[in-house]
Amino acid sequence: MANNMNQPMIILPQGTQRFKGKDALHQNIYASKILASIVRTTLGPKGQDKMLVDKMGDVVVTNDGVTILREMDIAHPAARMLVDIAKNQEDIVGDGTTTAVIIAGELLSEAEKLLDQGIPAPIILKGYQDAVEKTLDILEDIAIDAKDDETLRKVAKTALTGKGSEYAKDKLADIVVEACTSVVEDGKVQNKHINTQRINGESIEQSTVVDGLLIDNTPIDSKMPKDIKDAKIALLKYPIEIKDLTTNAKIDLSSPSAMNAFLANEQEMLKDLVQKLSDVGANVLMCQKGIDELAEQYLKQAGIVAFKRVKNTDMERLVYATGGKIILDVEDITSDDLGHAGHIYTEKIFDQEVTFFKDLEDSKAISIILRGTTRHVTGELARAVDDAIGVVSATIEDGQVVIGGGAPEIELSRILRSYSESISGKEQLSINGFARALEVVPRTLAENAGLDTVDIIAELISAHENSNTMGLDVYSAKVVDMSDEVVEPLRVKKQAITSATEAAQMIIRIDDMVAASGALNSTGSEDDGLDHSGIPHDAEGNITGMPGGMGGMPPMM
Repeated sequence: MANNMNQPMIILPQGTQRFKGKDALHQNIYASKILASIVRTTLGPKGQDKMLVDKMGDVVVTNDGVTILREMDIAHPAARMLVDIAKNQEDIVGDGTTTAVIIAGELLSEAEKLLDQGIPAPIILKGYQDAVEKTLDILEDIAIDAKDDETLRKVAKTALTGKGSEYAKDKLADIVVEACTSVVEDGKVQNKHINTQRINGESIEQSTVVDGLLIDNTPIDSKMPKDIKDAKIALLKYPIEIKDLTTNAKIDLSSPSAMNAFLANEQEMLKDLVQKLSDVGANVLMCQKGIDELAEQYLKQAGIVAFKRVKNTDMERLVYATGGKIILDVEDITSDDLGHAGHIYTEKIFDQEVTFFKDLEDSKAISIILRGTTRHVTGELARAVDDAIGVVSATIEDGQVVIGGGAPEIELSRILRSYSESISGKEQLSINGFARALEVVPRTLAENAGLDTVDIIAELISAHENSNTMGLDVYSAKVVDMSDEVVEPLRVKKQAITSATEAAQMIIRIDDMVAASGALNSTGSEDDGLDHSGIPHDAEGNITGMPGGMGGMPPMM
Protein backbone atom coordinates (compact mmCIF):
# COMPACT_ATOMS: atom_id res chain seq x y z
CA MET A 1 0.00 0.00 0.00
CA ALA A 2 2.84 2.34 0.89
CA ASN A 3 4.52 1.65 -2.46
CA ASN A 4 1.32 2.64 -4.32
CA MET A 5 1.19 5.95 -2.45
CA ASN A 6 4.69 6.80 -3.69
CA GLN A 7 3.77 6.28 -7.33
CA PRO A 8 3.21 9.52 -9.36
CA MET A 9 -0.47 10.18 -10.15
CA ILE A 10 -1.18 11.60 -13.59
CA ILE A 11 -4.52 13.42 -13.81
CA LEU A 12 -3.82 15.68 -16.83
CA PRO A 13 -3.11 14.58 -20.41
CA GLN A 14 0.46 14.47 -21.65
CA GLY A 15 1.64 17.82 -22.99
CA THR A 16 -0.70 19.87 -20.78
CA GLN A 17 0.86 23.17 -19.73
CA ARG A 18 0.42 24.45 -16.18
CA PHE A 19 1.60 27.68 -14.61
CA LYS A 20 1.08 28.33 -10.91
CA GLY A 21 1.27 31.31 -8.60
CA LYS A 22 3.41 34.19 -9.79
CA ASP A 23 4.42 32.32 -12.94
CA ALA A 24 0.81 32.22 -14.10
CA LEU A 25 0.25 35.85 -13.15
CA HIS A 26 3.39 37.07 -14.89
CA GLN A 27 2.50 35.12 -18.04
CA ASN A 28 -0.96 36.69 -18.17
CA ILE A 29 0.27 40.18 -17.40
CA TYR A 30 3.03 39.94 -19.98
CA ALA A 31 0.63 38.85 -22.73
CA SER A 32 -1.80 41.64 -21.83
CA LYS A 33 0.94 44.29 -21.82
CA ILE A 34 2.12 43.20 -25.27
CA LEU A 35 -1.41 43.42 -26.65
CA ALA A 36 -1.91 46.88 -25.14
CA SER A 37 1.35 48.01 -26.74
CA ILE A 38 0.00 47.10 -30.19
CA VAL A 39 -2.91 49.56 -30.05
CA ARG A 40 -1.15 52.16 -27.90
CA THR A 41 0.50 53.87 -30.86
CA THR A 42 -2.91 54.55 -32.44
CA LEU A 43 -4.18 56.84 -29.66
CA GLY A 44 -4.81 60.51 -30.25
CA PRO A 45 -4.64 62.96 -33.15
CA LYS A 46 -1.05 61.97 -33.88
CA GLY A 47 -1.67 58.23 -33.58
CA GLN A 48 -0.50 55.90 -36.32
CA ASP A 49 -2.46 53.41 -38.43
CA LYS A 50 -2.13 49.63 -38.60
CA MET A 51 -2.27 47.57 -41.76
CA LEU A 52 -3.99 44.24 -41.19
CA VAL A 53 -3.82 41.51 -43.83
CA ASP A 54 -5.95 38.38 -43.43
CA LYS A 55 -5.32 34.91 -44.83
CA MET A 56 -7.20 35.78 -48.03
CA GLY A 57 -4.99 38.81 -48.63
CA ASP A 58 -7.71 41.37 -47.82
CA VAL A 59 -6.26 44.56 -46.37
CA VAL A 60 -7.66 46.78 -43.62
CA VAL A 61 -5.87 50.04 -42.80
CA THR A 62 -7.14 51.56 -39.54
CA ASN A 63 -6.27 53.08 -36.19
CA ASP A 64 -9.59 52.03 -34.66
CA GLY A 65 -8.69 49.96 -31.60
CA VAL A 66 -11.56 47.50 -31.66
CA THR A 67 -11.15 46.86 -35.40
CA ILE A 68 -7.46 46.07 -34.92
CA LEU A 69 -8.20 43.65 -32.09
CA ARG A 70 -11.07 41.98 -33.94
CA GLU A 71 -8.99 41.41 -37.06
CA MET A 72 -6.09 39.88 -35.13
CA ASP A 73 -6.24 36.22 -34.17
CA ILE A 74 -5.16 36.45 -30.54
CA ALA A 75 -4.02 33.12 -29.06
CA HIS A 76 -3.44 33.88 -25.38
CA PRO A 77 -6.59 33.69 -23.17
CA ALA A 78 -5.60 36.63 -20.95
CA ALA A 79 -4.95 38.81 -23.99
CA ARG A 80 -8.35 37.80 -25.33
CA MET A 81 -9.89 39.25 -22.17
CA LEU A 82 -8.63 42.66 -23.28
CA VAL A 83 -10.13 42.05 -26.70
CA ASP A 84 -13.44 41.37 -24.97
CA ILE A 85 -13.36 44.64 -23.02
CA ALA A 86 -12.66 46.51 -26.25
CA LYS A 87 -15.67 44.86 -27.91
CA ASN A 88 -17.87 45.61 -24.91
CA GLN A 89 -16.70 49.21 -24.85
CA GLU A 90 -17.62 49.55 -28.52
CA ASP A 91 -21.01 47.90 -28.06
CA ILE A 92 -21.97 49.89 -24.97
CA VAL A 93 -20.72 53.40 -25.72
CA GLY A 94 -19.30 53.30 -29.26
CA ASP A 95 -15.82 54.71 -28.58
CA GLY A 96 -12.93 54.68 -26.11
CA THR A 97 -11.77 51.16 -26.97
CA THR A 98 -8.08 52.02 -27.24
CA THR A 99 -8.22 53.98 -23.99
CA ALA A 100 -9.80 51.02 -22.17
CA VAL A 101 -7.16 48.58 -23.41
CA ILE A 102 -4.11 50.72 -22.65
CA ILE A 103 -5.41 51.59 -19.17
CA ALA A 104 -5.96 47.88 -18.49
CA GLY A 105 -2.43 47.13 -19.69
CA GLU A 106 -0.99 49.85 -17.46
CA LEU A 107 -3.01 48.71 -14.42
CA LEU A 108 -1.51 45.25 -14.89
CA SER A 109 1.96 46.70 -15.28
CA GLU A 110 1.58 48.60 -11.99
CA ALA A 111 0.19 45.46 -10.33
CA GLU A 112 3.23 43.50 -11.48
CA LYS A 113 5.54 46.04 -9.83
CA LEU A 114 3.58 45.82 -6.60
CA LEU A 115 3.67 42.02 -6.67
CA ASP A 116 7.45 42.11 -7.12
CA GLN A 117 7.62 44.35 -4.03
CA GLY A 118 5.82 41.67 -2.04
CA ILE A 119 2.35 43.23 -2.00
CA PRO A 120 -0.22 40.38 -1.93
CA ALA A 121 -2.72 40.20 -4.80
CA PRO A 122 -5.78 40.65 -2.49
CA ILE A 123 -4.34 43.97 -1.24
CA ILE A 124 -3.81 45.15 -4.83
CA LEU A 125 -7.35 44.16 -5.75
CA LYS A 126 -8.80 45.98 -2.73
CA GLY A 127 -6.81 49.11 -3.56
CA TYR A 128 -7.91 49.02 -7.20
CA GLN A 129 -11.55 48.62 -6.19
CA ASP A 130 -11.41 51.58 -3.80
CA ALA A 131 -9.61 53.62 -6.44
CA VAL A 132 -12.10 52.95 -9.22
CA GLU A 133 -15.04 53.81 -6.96
CA LYS A 134 -13.34 57.07 -6.00
CA THR A 135 -12.54 57.69 -9.67
CA LEU A 136 -16.19 57.45 -10.71
CA ASP A 137 -17.15 59.94 -7.99
CA ILE A 138 -14.46 62.37 -9.15
CA LEU A 139 -15.62 62.09 -12.75
CA GLU A 140 -19.14 63.01 -11.68
CA ASP A 141 -17.76 66.07 -9.88
CA ILE A 142 -15.71 67.35 -12.83
CA ALA A 143 -18.34 66.59 -15.49
CA ILE A 144 -20.01 69.47 -17.31
CA ASP A 145 -23.75 69.52 -18.07
CA ALA A 146 -24.18 70.29 -21.76
CA LYS A 147 -25.89 68.79 -24.78
CA ASP A 148 -26.44 71.79 -27.05
CA ASP A 149 -25.60 71.47 -30.73
CA GLU A 150 -22.24 73.19 -30.33
CA THR A 151 -21.18 70.72 -27.63
CA LEU A 152 -22.40 67.83 -29.76
CA ARG A 153 -20.26 69.06 -32.65
CA LYS A 154 -17.20 69.28 -30.38
CA VAL A 155 -17.83 65.74 -29.16
CA ALA A 156 -18.15 64.49 -32.75
CA LYS A 157 -14.98 66.29 -33.88
CA THR A 158 -13.05 64.81 -30.96
CA ALA A 159 -14.09 61.29 -32.03
CA LEU A 160 -13.23 62.01 -35.68
CA THR A 161 -9.83 63.55 -34.96
CA GLY A 162 -6.91 61.43 -36.10
CA LYS A 163 -9.11 59.01 -38.02
CA GLY A 164 -7.98 59.81 -41.57
CA SER A 165 -10.75 62.37 -41.99
CA GLU A 166 -8.99 65.24 -40.23
CA TYR A 167 -9.46 67.87 -42.92
CA ALA A 168 -13.20 67.16 -43.26
CA LYS A 169 -14.06 66.68 -39.60
CA ASP A 170 -16.12 69.89 -39.38
CA LYS A 171 -18.49 68.77 -42.13
CA LEU A 172 -18.60 65.18 -40.88
CA ALA A 173 -19.38 66.41 -37.36
CA ASP A 174 -22.34 68.38 -38.72
CA ILE A 175 -23.53 65.26 -40.58
CA VAL A 176 -23.28 63.09 -37.46
CA VAL A 177 -25.10 65.61 -35.25
CA GLU A 178 -27.90 66.02 -37.80
CA ALA A 179 -28.30 62.25 -38.15
CA CYS A 180 -28.33 61.56 -34.40
CA THR A 181 -30.77 64.34 -33.53
CA SER A 182 -33.12 63.05 -36.25
CA VAL A 183 -33.59 59.63 -34.64
CA VAL A 184 -34.24 60.57 -31.01
CA GLU A 185 -37.20 58.82 -29.39
CA ASP A 186 -38.10 59.42 -25.75
CA GLY A 187 -34.66 60.84 -25.04
CA LYS A 188 -32.84 57.85 -26.60
CA VAL A 189 -30.92 57.92 -29.86
CA GLN A 190 -31.91 54.97 -32.06
CA ASN A 191 -28.51 54.35 -33.66
CA LYS A 192 -29.79 51.36 -35.61
CA HIS A 193 -32.08 53.68 -37.53
CA ILE A 194 -29.06 55.42 -39.08
CA ASN A 195 -27.91 53.79 -42.30
CA THR A 196 -24.33 54.57 -43.30
CA GLN A 197 -23.81 53.90 -47.01
CA ARG A 198 -20.24 53.79 -48.32
CA ILE A 199 -19.81 54.81 -51.97
CA ASN A 200 -16.37 55.01 -53.58
CA GLY A 201 -15.41 57.89 -55.82
CA GLU A 202 -15.20 61.64 -55.12
CA SER A 203 -13.70 63.05 -51.92
CA ILE A 204 -14.76 62.94 -48.30
CA GLU A 205 -16.25 66.45 -48.60
CA GLN A 206 -18.94 65.01 -50.87
CA SER A 207 -20.36 63.00 -47.96
CA THR A 208 -23.87 64.06 -47.01
CA VAL A 209 -27.02 63.30 -45.03
CA VAL A 210 -29.85 62.00 -47.19
CA ASP A 211 -33.15 63.82 -46.84
CA GLY A 212 -34.91 60.49 -46.52
CA LEU A 213 -33.62 56.94 -46.60
CA LEU A 214 -31.61 54.86 -49.05
CA ILE A 215 -30.91 51.17 -49.53
CA ASP A 216 -28.43 49.43 -51.83
CA ASN A 217 -31.10 47.30 -53.54
CA THR A 218 -32.63 47.94 -56.96
CA PRO A 219 -35.82 46.58 -58.61
CA ILE A 220 -35.62 42.86 -59.42
CA ASP A 221 -36.31 43.47 -63.12
CA SER A 222 -34.69 46.16 -65.25
CA LYS A 223 -38.04 46.75 -66.97
CA MET A 224 -39.74 47.73 -63.74
CA PRO A 225 -40.08 51.50 -63.16
CA LYS A 226 -37.17 53.14 -61.36
CA ASP A 227 -39.10 56.25 -60.41
CA ILE A 228 -42.31 55.88 -58.40
CA LYS A 229 -44.48 58.65 -57.02
CA ASP A 230 -46.95 58.21 -54.15
CA ALA A 231 -45.57 54.78 -53.25
CA LYS A 232 -47.64 52.39 -51.15
CA ILE A 233 -45.09 49.96 -49.76
CA ALA A 234 -45.61 46.37 -48.61
CA LEU A 235 -42.85 45.07 -46.30
CA LEU A 236 -42.73 41.28 -46.54
CA LYS A 237 -40.47 39.20 -44.30
CA TYR A 238 -40.82 35.83 -46.03
CA PRO A 239 -40.26 34.85 -49.68
CA ILE A 240 -42.78 34.62 -52.47
CA GLU A 241 -41.65 31.22 -53.60
CA ILE A 242 -43.55 27.96 -54.06
CA LYS A 243 -41.04 25.87 -52.13
CA ASP A 244 -41.73 27.92 -49.04
CA LEU A 245 -45.48 28.07 -49.58
CA THR A 246 -46.04 24.32 -49.74
CA THR A 247 -45.87 21.84 -46.88
CA ASN A 248 -43.29 19.12 -46.39
CA ALA A 249 -45.77 16.42 -47.40
CA LYS A 250 -44.82 14.15 -50.32
CA ILE A 251 -47.00 14.40 -53.42
CA ASP A 252 -47.37 11.42 -55.76
CA LEU A 253 -47.75 12.64 -59.36
CA SER A 254 -48.57 9.51 -61.38
CA SER A 255 -49.30 11.07 -64.76
CA PRO A 256 -48.37 14.09 -66.93
CA SER A 257 -51.84 15.50 -66.45
CA ALA A 258 -51.40 15.37 -62.66
CA MET A 259 -48.07 17.18 -63.01
CA ASN A 260 -49.66 19.87 -65.19
CA ALA A 261 -52.48 20.30 -62.72
CA PHE A 262 -50.01 20.62 -59.86
CA LEU A 263 -47.96 23.25 -61.71
CA ALA A 264 -51.09 25.14 -62.63
CA ASN A 265 -52.13 25.14 -59.00
CA GLU A 266 -48.72 26.55 -57.98
CA GLN A 267 -49.02 29.30 -60.57
CA GLU A 268 -52.49 30.12 -59.32
CA MET A 269 -51.20 30.38 -55.76
CA LEU A 270 -48.52 32.88 -56.82
CA LYS A 271 -51.03 34.84 -58.86
CA ASP A 272 -53.40 35.03 -55.90
CA LEU A 273 -50.64 36.31 -53.61
CA VAL A 274 -49.71 39.06 -56.05
CA GLN A 275 -53.38 39.89 -56.53
CA LYS A 276 -53.73 40.25 -52.77
CA LEU A 277 -50.94 42.83 -52.77
CA SER A 278 -52.61 44.68 -55.62
CA ASP A 279 -56.03 44.60 -53.94
CA VAL A 280 -54.78 46.39 -50.82
CA GLY A 281 -53.21 49.11 -52.99
CA ALA A 282 -49.51 48.19 -52.85
CA ASN A 283 -47.43 49.40 -55.77
CA VAL A 284 -44.01 48.66 -54.19
CA LEU A 285 -42.91 45.39 -52.56
CA MET A 286 -39.87 45.14 -50.31
CA CYS A 287 -39.14 41.45 -49.68
CA GLN A 288 -36.52 40.32 -47.19
CA LYS A 289 -36.17 36.95 -48.90
CA GLY A 290 -36.39 35.69 -52.49
CA ILE A 291 -39.08 36.13 -55.14
CA ASP A 292 -39.97 33.38 -57.62
CA GLU A 293 -39.34 34.17 -61.30
CA LEU A 294 -42.98 33.48 -62.11
CA ALA A 295 -44.03 35.78 -59.29
CA GLU A 296 -41.84 38.48 -60.87
CA GLN A 297 -43.92 38.24 -64.04
CA TYR A 298 -47.17 38.58 -62.11
CA LEU A 299 -45.77 41.53 -60.15
CA LYS A 300 -44.83 43.32 -63.40
CA GLN A 301 -48.29 42.69 -64.81
CA ALA A 302 -49.85 44.11 -61.65
CA GLY A 303 -47.66 47.22 -61.84
CA ILE A 304 -45.87 46.44 -58.56
CA VAL A 305 -42.18 47.36 -58.35
CA ALA A 306 -40.43 44.66 -56.32
CA PHE A 307 -37.15 44.50 -54.42
CA LYS A 308 -35.78 41.24 -53.02
CA ARG A 309 -33.06 40.19 -50.57
CA VAL A 310 -33.48 43.43 -48.63
CA LYS A 311 -31.29 43.34 -45.52
CA ASN A 312 -33.02 42.88 -42.18
CA THR A 313 -31.59 46.16 -40.89
CA ASP A 314 -32.94 48.00 -43.94
CA MET A 315 -36.36 46.43 -43.45
CA GLU A 316 -36.43 47.72 -39.88
CA ARG A 317 -35.40 51.20 -41.01
CA LEU A 318 -38.12 51.16 -43.65
CA VAL A 319 -40.66 50.52 -40.91
CA TYR A 320 -39.57 53.66 -39.06
CA ALA A 321 -39.14 55.69 -42.24
CA THR A 322 -42.38 54.84 -44.05
CA GLY A 323 -44.71 53.92 -41.21
CA GLY A 324 -45.37 50.46 -42.63
CA LYS A 325 -45.52 47.13 -40.82
CA ILE A 326 -43.50 44.00 -41.58
CA ILE A 327 -45.87 41.30 -42.87
CA LEU A 328 -45.29 37.63 -42.15
CA ASP A 329 -48.06 36.31 -44.42
CA VAL A 330 -49.36 38.04 -47.54
CA GLU A 331 -52.80 36.58 -46.86
CA ASP A 332 -53.06 38.74 -43.73
CA ILE A 333 -52.03 42.06 -45.29
CA THR A 334 -54.35 45.07 -45.14
CA SER A 335 -54.06 48.59 -46.48
CA ASP A 336 -53.23 49.81 -42.96
CA ASP A 337 -50.02 47.73 -43.04
CA LEU A 338 -48.60 49.61 -46.01
CA GLY A 339 -45.87 52.20 -45.67
CA HIS A 340 -45.83 55.42 -47.67
CA ALA A 341 -43.19 57.45 -49.51
CA GLY A 342 -43.94 60.42 -51.70
CA HIS A 343 -41.11 59.55 -54.07
CA ILE A 344 -38.94 56.46 -54.64
CA TYR A 345 -36.25 56.43 -57.28
CA THR A 346 -33.10 54.50 -58.22
CA GLU A 347 -29.92 56.41 -59.01
CA LYS A 348 -26.40 55.42 -59.96
CA ILE A 349 -23.72 57.12 -57.88
CA PHE A 350 -20.25 56.52 -59.28
CA ASP A 351 -20.32 52.75 -59.88
CA GLN A 352 -23.08 51.83 -57.43
CA GLU A 353 -26.86 51.84 -57.87
CA VAL A 354 -28.93 52.73 -54.80
CA THR A 355 -32.61 53.43 -54.19
CA PHE A 356 -33.82 56.57 -52.42
CA PHE A 357 -37.00 56.94 -50.38
CA LYS A 358 -37.96 60.62 -50.22
CA ASP A 359 -40.88 62.78 -49.04
CA LEU A 360 -41.38 60.70 -45.92
CA GLU A 361 -43.85 61.78 -43.25
CA ASP A 362 -42.62 61.71 -39.64
CA SER A 363 -39.63 59.52 -40.54
CA LYS A 364 -37.57 58.14 -37.65
CA ALA A 365 -34.80 56.73 -39.85
CA ILE A 366 -32.10 58.45 -41.85
CA SER A 367 -29.16 57.68 -44.14
CA ILE A 368 -25.64 59.03 -44.49
CA ILE A 369 -23.66 58.75 -47.73
CA LEU A 370 -19.92 58.53 -47.12
CA ARG A 371 -17.69 59.24 -50.11
CA GLY A 372 -14.01 58.48 -50.52
CA THR A 373 -11.51 57.81 -53.27
CA THR A 374 -11.07 54.11 -52.43
CA ARG A 375 -12.80 51.41 -50.40
CA HIS A 376 -10.01 51.63 -47.81
CA VAL A 377 -10.75 55.33 -47.32
CA THR A 378 -14.51 54.83 -47.04
CA GLY A 379 -13.99 51.84 -44.74
CA GLU A 380 -11.93 53.84 -42.26
CA LEU A 381 -14.30 56.78 -42.66
CA ALA A 382 -17.28 54.56 -41.80
CA ARG A 383 -15.53 53.36 -38.63
CA ALA A 384 -14.77 56.94 -37.61
CA VAL A 385 -18.35 58.07 -38.22
CA ASP A 386 -19.66 55.07 -36.31
CA ASP A 387 -17.53 56.10 -33.31
CA ALA A 388 -18.77 59.69 -33.63
CA ILE A 389 -22.39 58.52 -33.73
CA GLY A 390 -21.79 56.55 -30.53
CA VAL A 391 -20.33 59.46 -28.56
CA VAL A 392 -22.86 62.01 -29.82
CA SER A 393 -25.66 59.61 -28.87
CA ALA A 394 -24.21 59.21 -25.37
CA THR A 395 -24.00 63.00 -24.98
CA ILE A 396 -27.59 63.53 -26.13
CA GLU A 397 -28.86 60.88 -23.73
CA ASP A 398 -26.77 61.80 -20.66
CA GLY A 399 -26.06 65.47 -21.22
CA GLN A 400 -22.71 65.26 -19.44
CA VAL A 401 -19.20 65.66 -20.84
CA VAL A 402 -15.63 65.95 -19.64
CA ILE A 403 -12.75 67.86 -21.16
CA GLY A 404 -10.28 65.72 -23.13
CA GLY A 405 -6.62 65.96 -24.04
CA GLY A 406 -5.59 63.91 -21.00
CA ALA A 407 -7.12 66.47 -18.61
CA PRO A 408 -9.49 64.05 -16.80
CA GLU A 409 -6.79 61.43 -16.26
CA ILE A 410 -4.35 63.95 -14.77
CA GLU A 411 -7.05 65.32 -12.48
CA LEU A 412 -8.05 61.82 -11.42
CA SER A 413 -4.44 60.88 -10.76
CA ARG A 414 -3.82 64.04 -8.74
CA ILE A 415 -6.87 63.57 -6.51
CA LEU A 416 -6.27 59.83 -6.08
CA ARG A 417 -2.73 60.47 -4.85
CA SER A 418 -4.11 62.87 -2.29
CA TYR A 419 -6.85 60.40 -1.34
CA SER A 420 -4.32 57.60 -0.84
CA GLU A 421 -2.72 59.56 1.99
CA SER A 422 -5.87 58.96 4.03
CA ILE A 423 -5.52 55.19 3.54
CA SER A 424 -3.28 53.24 5.88
CA GLY A 425 -1.26 50.15 5.08
CA LYS A 426 -0.17 48.64 1.80
CA GLU A 427 -3.47 49.46 0.12
CA GLN A 428 -2.14 53.02 -0.22
CA LEU A 429 0.54 51.72 -2.60
CA SER A 430 -2.13 50.04 -4.71
CA ILE A 431 -4.17 53.24 -5.00
CA ASN A 432 -1.03 55.15 -5.97
CA GLY A 433 -0.34 52.50 -8.62
CA PHE A 434 -3.88 53.02 -9.98
CA ALA A 435 -3.25 56.78 -10.08
CA ARG A 436 0.00 56.30 -12.02
CA ALA A 437 -1.73 53.93 -14.45
CA LEU A 438 -4.28 56.60 -15.43
CA GLU A 439 -1.43 58.87 -16.52
CA VAL A 440 -0.82 56.47 -19.42
CA VAL A 441 -3.40 58.39 -21.49
CA PRO A 442 -1.69 61.83 -21.53
CA ARG A 443 1.70 60.09 -21.62
CA THR A 444 0.70 58.16 -24.73
CA LEU A 445 -0.72 61.27 -26.38
CA ALA A 446 2.65 62.94 -25.83
CA GLU A 447 4.63 59.90 -27.03
CA ASN A 448 2.62 59.62 -30.24
CA ALA A 449 3.18 63.32 -30.90
CA GLY A 450 6.94 62.92 -30.41
CA LEU A 451 7.04 65.03 -27.23
CA ASP A 452 9.01 64.64 -24.01
CA THR A 453 6.62 62.70 -21.76
CA VAL A 454 8.39 63.52 -18.48
CA ASP A 455 8.19 67.27 -19.03
CA ILE A 456 4.62 67.11 -20.33
CA ILE A 457 3.30 65.08 -17.37
CA ALA A 458 5.09 67.35 -14.89
CA GLU A 459 3.65 70.44 -16.59
CA LEU A 460 0.14 68.94 -16.66
CA ILE A 461 0.24 68.06 -12.96
CA SER A 462 1.43 71.57 -12.12
CA ALA A 463 -1.28 73.18 -14.29
CA HIS A 464 -4.00 71.15 -12.56
CA GLU A 465 -3.27 72.85 -9.27
CA ASN A 466 -5.30 75.74 -10.66
CA SER A 467 -7.63 74.22 -13.29
CA ASN A 468 -8.94 70.75 -14.07
CA THR A 469 -9.47 71.54 -17.76
CA MET A 470 -5.79 71.81 -18.67
CA GLY A 471 -4.77 69.22 -21.25
CA LEU A 472 -2.22 68.53 -23.94
CA ASP A 473 -2.65 70.21 -27.32
CA VAL A 474 -0.55 67.90 -29.50
CA TYR A 475 -0.58 70.36 -32.40
CA SER A 476 1.02 73.23 -30.47
CA ALA A 477 2.86 70.84 -28.10
CA LYS A 478 1.62 72.94 -25.19
CA VAL A 479 -0.48 72.44 -22.07
CA VAL A 480 -3.57 74.59 -22.59
CA ASP A 481 -7.21 74.86 -21.52
CA MET A 482 -8.95 72.25 -23.70
CA SER A 483 -12.54 73.35 -22.93
CA ASP A 484 -13.10 74.67 -26.45
CA GLU A 485 -11.07 72.01 -28.22
CA VAL A 486 -11.57 68.43 -27.04
CA VAL A 487 -14.77 67.21 -25.37
CA GLU A 488 -15.71 63.61 -24.53
CA PRO A 489 -18.91 62.08 -23.10
CA LEU A 490 -18.76 61.27 -19.41
CA ARG A 491 -20.24 57.83 -20.17
CA VAL A 492 -17.33 56.88 -22.43
CA LYS A 493 -14.71 57.84 -19.86
CA LYS A 494 -16.48 56.05 -17.01
CA GLN A 495 -17.01 52.91 -19.06
CA ALA A 496 -13.38 52.81 -20.25
CA ILE A 497 -11.97 53.04 -16.73
CA THR A 498 -14.52 50.61 -15.28
CA SER A 499 -13.97 48.02 -18.02
CA ALA A 500 -10.18 48.32 -17.76
CA THR A 501 -10.27 47.87 -14.00
CA GLU A 502 -12.57 44.85 -14.16
CA ALA A 503 -10.35 43.16 -16.75
CA ALA A 504 -7.20 43.88 -14.74
CA GLN A 505 -8.79 42.56 -11.55
CA MET A 506 -9.90 39.38 -13.28
CA ILE A 507 -6.39 38.69 -14.54
CA ILE A 508 -4.76 39.50 -11.18
CA ARG A 509 -7.04 36.95 -9.47
CA ILE A 510 -5.69 34.10 -11.62
CA ASP A 511 -3.03 32.12 -9.75
CA ASP A 512 -3.21 28.85 -11.68
CA MET A 513 -3.42 28.29 -15.41
CA VAL A 514 -3.92 24.88 -16.98
CA ALA A 515 -3.97 24.63 -20.77
CA ALA A 516 -4.13 21.81 -23.28
CA SER A 517 -1.03 21.13 -25.33
CA GLY A 518 -0.39 24.01 -27.72
CA ALA A 519 -3.27 26.16 -26.39
CA LEU A 520 -0.98 28.95 -25.20
CA ASN A 521 1.47 28.69 -28.04
CA SER A 522 0.22 28.61 -31.60
CA THR A 523 3.45 27.62 -33.32
CA GLY A 524 5.78 25.67 -31.06
CA SER A 525 7.90 25.57 -27.96
CA GLU A 526 8.88 27.98 -25.25
CA ASP A 527 11.86 29.39 -27.13
CA ASP A 528 10.13 30.03 -30.46
CA GLY A 529 9.67 33.75 -29.94
CA LEU A 530 6.17 33.49 -28.47
CA ASP A 531 7.01 32.90 -24.76
CA HIS A 532 3.52 31.41 -24.31
CA SER A 533 1.90 34.81 -24.80
CA GLY A 534 0.62 33.86 -28.23
CA ILE A 535 2.05 37.15 -29.55
CA PRO A 536 5.44 37.06 -31.34
CA HIS A 537 8.20 39.23 -29.88
CA ASP A 538 11.95 39.35 -29.63
CA ALA A 539 14.17 38.89 -26.54
CA GLU A 540 13.55 42.50 -25.47
CA GLY A 541 9.77 42.09 -25.70
CA ASN A 542 9.31 44.08 -28.93
CA ILE A 543 6.46 42.95 -31.18
CA THR A 544 7.75 41.07 -34.24
CA GLY A 545 4.52 39.87 -35.84
CA MET A 546 0.91 38.88 -35.39
CA PRO A 547 -0.02 35.21 -35.36
CA GLY A 548 -3.01 33.50 -36.88
CA GLY A 549 -4.98 36.32 -38.44
CA MET A 550 -2.10 37.94 -40.29
CA GLY A 551 -1.31 35.22 -42.79
CA GLY A 552 1.08 36.13 -45.55
CA MET A 553 2.74 38.98 -43.66
CA PRO A 554 6.46 38.91 -42.93
CA PRO A 555 7.58 39.59 -39.36
CA MET A 556 7.64 43.28 -38.43
CA MET A 557 11.22 44.11 -37.52
